[in-house]
Amino acid sequence: MNRIATISIIVEQNDAENIEKINSLLHDFQDVIMGRMGLPDKEHNINIISVAMCANEDTINALTGKLGRINGISAKTLCSKNSY
Repeated sequence: MNRIATISIIVEQNDAENIEKINSLLHDFQDVIMGRMGLPDKEHNINIISVAMCANEDTINALTGKLGRINGISAKTLCSKNSY
């Protein structure tokens, strides 16, 4: 059963290599991603990305885990209580 989830990503090391890794992962999971929004915070030199998705828990956790293993990246997930 699929759940609706949001992944909040904070990019503290926004060099080209990290951005490419993030974009590559999001591309790999494009079939379950409903949308994404990015907010650059130039004052603090970070980027904030929010990803909405509909997938099973294993897929949600896989993406979150892969994002969190990138150096300088923090990723946390919030899932719906109901399945869809």
